[in-house]
Amino acid sequence: MKKKEFTITEDLLASKGQRFANYIIDVIIIYILIIIVTFVVTIVSIALDSTEIIERLKNIGTLETYLIFFSIMIPYYTLFEAKSSRTIGKFISKTMVVMEDGSKPDLGTSLKRTLCRIIPFEIFSFLSSDGRGWHDTIPNIYVVKKEDFERERELFYSFEEIGTSQES
Repeated sequence: MKKKEFTITEDLLASKGQRFANYIIDVIIIYILIIIVTFVVTIVSIALDSTEIIERLKNIGTLETYLIFFSIMIPYYTLFEAKSSRTIGKFISKTMVVMEDGSKPDLGTSLKRTLCRIIPFEIFSFLSSDGRGWHDTIPNIYVVKKEDFERERELFYSFEEIGTSQES
């Protein structure tokens, strides 16, 4: 008899409101990190008596702004989601990212998901009926309600154990 595998069902998915809250919170956190990095760079420049860096920061262009944003965003999402399946926004909204079988995404999958966020017009991919964006569908990741997911997964595997022990 083939062992049944756990899969994510629609009732476990985070709501569009939770997803939007995650986005807003995480963008705020990324901007706070950018401010902290800029502050540290400024302090170091002052300590080294190097005004060139400060002048460069004052005259930063659009391309450089995007590069700075992405240089903070990519490690933020990738490392948080690979390590804990959650960003700060997901901690607050009690959601998490998982693979279709309920496992935690690895570093490569998390990086792939994060890079998909950079696709132009990716934000409009959320207008689909299931509310999953390209950064979810391309790496086949789901954002789920943490408590519901953990309860369902535990229940699923406890029934699997009962079935396995009765077959023996």
